[in-house]
Amino acid sequence: MIVMGVVLAYLLGSIPTAVWYGKIFHGVDVRQHGSGNAGATNSLRTFGRKAGIIVLIIDFFKGFLAVKAATLLFPDTTQYLFLLMGIAAVVGHLFPVFAQFRGGKGVATALGVIAASFPLTVLMCVAVFLIIVVTTKYVSLGSILSALFFPIQIGFNMWDINPEKDPYYLAFASVLFLILVFTHRHNIQRLLSGTENKFGSKK
Repeated sequence: MIVMGVVLAYLLGSIPTAVWYGKIFHGVDVRQHGSGNAGATNSLRTFGRKAGIIVLIIDFFKGFLAVKAATLLFPDTTQYLFLLMGIAAVVGHLFPVFAQFRGGKGVATALGVIAASFPLTVLMCVAVFLIIVVTTKYVSLGSILSALFFPIQIGFNMWDINPEKDPYYLAFASVLFLILVFTHRHNIQRLLSGTENKFGSKK
């Protein structure tokens, strides 16, 4: 059951929303434009606001539904299955089997995973993201710092889960953060060199 759940979550995460949207409605591969990323931000920059919103919502629900599926489809399996399925969905988004294993950076899908797992925490992560983006105009910096807030909050406050501070939850949050750091490694280099594009600026 565990293997089946992880594979199902990976396949759900592998749905290449941005790629399919671009090909169906614009006849182009979004990965050949802008930043080359198959995600909501590049869809917004390449195809416009409508595309960005649609891709964001669908990618979010890929992660959200993957976690919820753990309890709905596999209620008798380990309580930690939802953690594995959440990570599998994000990995599927990064390396989608339906799009030559070239996906997005996983922010929206990871947000869906957090929303389904820790609903109070996700509100704080979104708040951190918005504050950073509004003040700096760097979407990548907002994504990284909001992802960092996730394991910090889990480690210190544990608002959403039991008081014994289960190490599996902290490991889960840390893995998600490290995945997003990896996918934003080039953004981090540009942030350090001062060449990162700001939101709303023309390339």
